[in-house]
Amino acid sequence: MTWSDDLVNYSAMKTMIISEFKAKCIGTLKDVQKSREPVLITLRGRPIAEIDPVGKVSVGRRLGAQRGAVRIAGDIVNFSFEDEWEVGGAR
Repeated sequence: MTWSDDLVNYSAMKTMIISEFKAKCIGTLKDVQKSREPVLITLRGRPIAEIDPVGKVSVGRRLGAQRGAVRIAGDIVNFSFEDEWEVGGAR
């Protein structure tokens, strides 16, 4: 398969030569984000990159997202480790 065979798959996609992309990079990225349509970047007529929009981004509240994920058992302020560890005495 040659690169021209692959180009058939990109025929309906908006294409842009690399020099134009370099000059309009940020604007192109914003257009892809807004229109949700990919852009094919070419160098000397051959595709070298494809700019795709990012999938759905969750814009939710992050503060408190882990609420309920941790369960506290017992007294965390006045905890005695004596039951867990040996106290005193040398080996």
